[in-house]
Amino acid sequence: MAQWEVNAPVQGQRTYGATTVDRAQYDVGLRAHMLRVYNYMASGLALSGIVALVLFSTSLGSIFFKIGVTPSGAQRLIGLNVLGWIALFAPVVLILIASFRQAQMSVGSARLFYWAIVATFGIGLAPVLFVYTGASVARTFFVTAAAFAALSLYGYTTRRSLSGFGTFLFMGLIGILIAGVVNIFLASSMLHFMISAAGVLIFAGLTAYDTQAIKEQYSEAYGSDVQEKVAIFGALSLYLDFVNLFQFLLAFLGDRD
Repeated sequence: MAQWEVNAPVQGQRTYGATTVDRAQYDVGLRAHMLRVYNYMASGLALSGIVALVLFSTSLGSIFFKIGVTPSGAQRLIGLNVLGWIALFAPVVLILIASFRQAQMSVGSARLFYWAIVATFGIGLAPVLFVYTGASVARTFFVTAAAFAALSLYGYTTRRSLSGFGTFLFMGLIGILIAGVVNIFLASSMLHFMISAAGVLIFAGLTAYDTQAIKEQYSEAYGSDVQEKVAIFGALSLYLDFVNLFQFLLAFLGDRD
């Protein structure tokens, strides 16, 4: 985390590197930066939701999914076709590329990757609408939004450094990914429950951790021309936290069709 050095003789001013910055000016900039991050994140969630809803409610869903019909006439998800599997793993590939190329990317390229990632995530979220009732999806979304807001606010306002939790949360994330792959073959309901519970805790922690990290990244990028790119990648981190928290909560709160 970039540290302020209080060397300025004037009260209310602090020295960052070789630049003396008025604290009020810095705080205004930080609030504007966080608002930009949340706007990007909210727009990404909206785009993902629109993509998922379109695929669920129109014939376009058959491009990615094998869809059947129940005796009552309702649509039933049978599985994914080839394009569906490609779309499912596309966000992972795009995120890896963006991570490795982040320093070299222009702002325009960062935006393009961000919108591509959230759009393809929307394809992966569409099966949720086939599996769970609309009411339970909406209920879980609002529960997730409330929890996310509280956790992100904590990460923004706390004076306690959360950097020590980073390694623990990362190891936990790797653990649930491995357990999820193993459970594909075991199909254990108990293991699925344990993975979901661990996922809720891990992404709750990551929400607070990433929010504080975004504040630190703003401090490091203050006064430079990379603030917009920092905001985009910060929004991507929070977007991933929200979506994963939503999916794990849905395992507990969702009612299946």
